[in-house]
Amino acid sequence: MEDGAAVDAGTPRERGGAVRRRSDRRETRPVGERAEALKERVYATFTGLAIVLVQWGNVEHLDASRATYALLIGIFGITVAGFVADVIAHMSVHAAFPNGAELGRMLRIAGTALASAFVPVVLLVLAWADVIGLEPALRSASIVYLATLAVIGYFAVRRTRLGWWQQVVALAILVALGGLVIVLQQLAHEH
Repeated sequence: MEDGAAVDAGTPRERGGAVRRRSDRRETRPVGERAEALKERVYATFTGLAIVLVQWGNVEHLDASRATYALLIGIFGITVAGFVADVIAHMSVHAAFPNGAELGRMLRIAGTALASAFVPVVLLVLAWADVIGLEPALRSASIVYLATLAVIGYFAVRRTRLGWWQQVVALAILVALGGLVIVLQQLAHEH
């Protein structure tokens, strides 16, 4: 290597590595980006759960089309809010507008919030199409959201290096905090 010039080490197979498959790319994202994407998904899941629970509590005054629109708009709103927050934070810290690659990264991160609504929206669309009732659709959507939060919390705790009993305590704390968030969101939406 002369004066810091890069040396071509050949193809991945020539270097003794395997060619990466599409499924491997996900794990090659920087840890910070994966953490931010997961955070956005958790925010959107809490938001979607709050919307669904409020609608479930008012199901007698609601139709499936309004319930579907409310969920879609709420999740889209939290997605846009996350993206705008990232842009503002970047501009504040770096004193510059994000470049194309940075904007793309921010859009990918914000877009993960949309994925949180897929199954609940499908359930509400089925209610809209009179395949299932609105009340069972909202109940099922709330179960999907709660299960999503439980799975995320479980795997987050399992990845720690805590002892098993400390993991149980950590998971119990996460469940209690999640319950508090749900209660606070319910209070905010009901008043």
